[in-house]
Amino acid sequence: MSDAAKRLARWRVPLGYGLGIAAFVLATPTPSSLAWGASIGGVGEALRIWAAGHLEKGREVTRSGPYALTRHPLYLGSAIMGAGFAVAARSLAVAVIVGAYLVVTITAAIRSEEAHLTDKFGSAYSDYRQGRAAGAQGRFTVERALRNREYRALAGFLAVIGLLAARIYW
Repeated sequence: MSDAAKRLARWRVPLGYGLGIAAFVLATPTPSSLAWGASIGGVGEALRIWAAGHLEKGREVTRSGPYALTRHPLYLGSAIMGAGFAVAARSLAVAVIVGAYLVVTITAAIRSEEAHLTDKFGSAYSDYRQGRAAGAQGRFTVERALRNREYRALAGFLAVIGLLAARIYW
């Protein structure tokens, strides 16, 4: 993986804040767009919570819960949340910014993460990537979701919805 992709993967959150400010300036939400966008984003956050409640970061190749369905449920959840934000913002410019940001940064993050997991777990991760690993019956726990700090994404989601709601009345 290139150094540029590694840097982009590390800088995706600060870059997201900067682009988020631009998106808020361009946003033209309505009560209806906010309700639809919040609903879509809520689905994404629910997927992230479900994934975080199964993830044993750095300890195993997680194969239970949403990891039995997709290798990157946290990123998928983030992408759904981004789509919800674009719908809530009701702006083509915001949709383009969000779409470009998600494609570029999530692609870089996935490449970086998969290289790391292949180095750390070797054939166990390779088998999982290729669909050869058996599913696991790990249980969801709130404790695990908290340990994985998913409350940060939830707080961010609620803040974004709150800011867009405030924008309606500005």
